Amino acid sequence: MGTAEPPAAAPVKSAVRTVLLLEHFAARPGLHSLADIQSDLGLPKSSLYMLLRTLVNLGWVETDATGTRYGIGVRALLVGSSYIDGDEVVAAARPTLDRLSDETTETIHLARLDGTSVVYLATRQSQHHLRPFTRVGRRLPVHSTALGKALLATHTDAEVRRLLPERLEAVTQHTVTDREALIEELALVREQGYALDREENTLGLRCFGVALPYRTPARDAVSCSVPVARLTPGHEHRIKEALFEARDRLAVVTRRM
Repeated sequence: MGTAEPPAAAPVKSAVRTVLLLEHFAARPGLHSLADIQSDLGLPKSSLYMLLRTLVNLGWVETDATGTRYGIGVRALLVGSSYIDGDEVVAAARPTLDRLSDETTETIHLARLDGTSVVYLATRQSQHHLRPFTRVGRRLPVHSTALGKALLATHTDAEVRRLLPERLEAVTQHTVTDREALIEELALVREQGYALDREENTLGLRCFGVALPYRTPARDAVSCSVPVARLTPGHEHRIKEALFEARDRLAVVTRRM
């Protein structure tokens, strides 16, 4: 007889609520009233207040001088930084990201798939005055970014359908909002080896992305973002070639990860 699977552990309510609260703050910068937080999360106000005060005392949540508005605390930054500092892929990618930045002179991102979003793990700022604002930890929709499309293209169409709803959020007027249209585009991404964001996440900005093949399906991707005003055919060709070379170098250094 086979060994029976152990029963799944029941979630600890206080732990679940703590995570929900911190993720709520992470998605909404700034300070928020108890009433607004309670309305968004639907938690009992008395329990939520006690949880907030506990997290304030521990440094995970901060409050204003009146003690009535709350936001993410410095402890969250320390934990987030430790994730980046300890990640093997981020460490291995640094020389390649530096080289890619020098070769393209544009903004470079390394990002990881997280559900229906991509999260920036590392960035290299453009050498030009006209450049996009970027930061590590930024979360963007997977369907509106070159990074996300490059990663989605390593999944089957059936997997993409399970991951994404039929109607997708329009980040700009150029965003692909129909899942089936996006799936058709992913076939082209697989064929050409890179994904393209045509001002679908930020107006005036075009991005090129490639997935890193050290896992299947891929979980990490690299992109190059360039203002449309600066994107000549020659510059676009150089960016694509530099991305392909970066992908191949990273495929070698991450092959055992």
